Amino acid sequence: MSRRLKAPLRELTVEERNELEKLSRASSAPAAWVIRAKLLLAVVSGANYTEAAQSVGRKSGDAVSQLVERFNAEGLQAIELRHGGGPAVRYGSQERERILAEVRRAPDRERDGTATWSLSTLQRALRQAEDGLPQISTYTIQGVLQEAGWSWQESRSWCETGQVIRKRKSGKVTVNDPDTAAKKA
Repeated sequence: MSRRLKAPLRELTVEERNELEKLSRASSAPAAWVIRAKLLLAVVSGANYTEAAQSVGRKSGDAVSQLVERFNAEGLQAIELRHGGGPAVRYGSQERERILAEVRRAPDRERDGTATWSLSTLQRALRQAEDGLPQISTYTIQGVLQEAGWSWQESRSWCETGQVIRKRKSGKVTVNDPDTAAKKA
């Protein structure tokens, strides 16, 4: 006889069940998501945690227990991977947006000491700002800019990928490439 479950799986909604079934058959989803969906569906169908773990090639039911507990609290968000160790994530989405807002701002020659942004001048501006990031490195700034689709140009400035400034008789014009996402992939 098995012992009583500390946190049994709650009743699934129709949307959650449909999403789990779709995810368990997905070939393009991350493998960890597929396995977690299969684990939850096995528990819903009546398997205990050990049986559910063995049905997907795992040995221990403890991880299934933790997954069920997270699923009860978070819903389908429990399927997604979280930070898996290593140093804590220092710069989240708000800090990343702060970096992108700074690079979008045209530098002031008096205050920033430059006409175009480089990594070091961006770093200095972010460290000195009142709502800035006092510990930010140029490596972090470069990673955030590249993730957001910015690239270093020959003109010693950062530009969003797929966006070009062209000289015309009427002045400078910003031209956007609509196929940027397709070309990057």
